[in-house]
Amino acid sequence: MPQPEESSLLRLASARGGEAAFLLPHHLAAAERLERMIGRALLSPRLTMSYDGVNSGRRGRGGSNHAADMSDTVAEARQKLNILAGKLPADCWNVVFDVCGLGKGLQAIETERSWPRRGAKLVLRVALDLLASEWGLSPHVARMAGAGTRGWLEERLPLITRAEAC
Repeated sequence: MPQPEESSLLRLASARGGEAAFLLPHHLAAAERLERMIGRALLSPRLTMSYDGVNSGRRGRGGSNHAADMSDTVAEARQKLNILAGKLPADCWNVVFDVCGLGKGLQAIETERSWPRRGAKLVLRVALDLLASEWGLSPHVARMAGAGTRGWLEERLPLITRAEAC
């Protein structure tokens, strides 16, 4: 998971100077879920060398990108990402993948695409809104997720009744 971009997502989710936060908790939940999915799909860039046999390129120049070399978990995560990419507009998918998967900064994305300032910020929010609605995350549900565990009973029933205790 890319560290620098997590901090910028958190910056966008924090309220500053009496203004409301740009990203809400359900946006962050969607971003975290996408980051985990990208991590499972093994699409995040590696910063260190891998010495395991699958990634050493022993099967030719293609490395381990062949379907036979992938585990079921990796293949399933990539399939889910492919379906998500088809459901989102191309610009939204590209920005959210660059931010959550590749760790690119918003300013770098704007420069690469010749977008105006804060353009990537708006597209990122739209993309996270679409992802959150796709996964059934809403602002109300995301805020309740941090609340304590609740039961449907007002109070806990005793394990042993008074008649049994005597």
